[in-house]
Amino acid sequence: MTTTIETAPLVPGTVILDEEVGARGPWSTVVVAGDVLTIVDLCGNQAVDTLIYAADDHRQRYSAATTVSAQRNLFLTTGSVLRTDDHDALMTLVADEVGSHDTVGGACSQESNTLRYGHHTKHQHACVENFLAEGSRWGVGKRDLVSNINFFMNVPVDADGTLGIVDGLSAPGRRLALRAERDVLVLVSNCPQINNPCNGFDPTPVRMIVTRPAGVQA
Repeated sequence: MTTTIETAPLVPGTVILDEEVGARGPWSTVVVAGDVLTIVDLCGNQAVDTLIYAADDHRQRYSAATTVSAQRNLFLTTGSVLRTDDHDALMTLVADEVGSHDTVGGACSQESNTLRYGHHTKHQHACVENFLAEGSRWGVGKRDLVSNINFFMNVPVDADGTLGIVDGLSAPGRRLALRAERDVLVLVSNCPQINNPCNGFDPTPVRMIVTRPAGVQA
């Protein structure tokens, strides 16, 4: 049984949007420049697959390679700037109660589930399907899908380069906050994966809160 935790946005301001994303579900919104998106892991140990695009040009989108190279660190935490291929800033992780978020694990799909876990998983709903269904509302299609961020997911990398998906570092009510550096489209799959520990084998809801800090003009 899951328990919803009431919690304030991590960066205070006027609340522009406050929505709960159901377990396994998709979500999207445009966050205007200066506004802050707080993502709340309501029940703990949930992975939130995320793609970010410039709202006015979806060809300008989050680049894992550029982001990692620019910050010289594989993981995201407070101070990480999420960049495009052109090194332009899309969003900045301005606050983080977890400390490490994955950039390399990718999004589950029906095809990858089959390869990793066996043909019996082929029917299972996956993040790629969420991205495509929600992205269609904004004109985002399969060719626009790139390597995504997995907020709250724990993917340690060993000295020999081996990586694995293990139990998360988050806990009920833990939050992170992303400030939009320009108007951005945020596309989310609240990961439905049940074959590895990224969700504790039990997907749960998350909460998305957009605030406008004092002094920010829409």
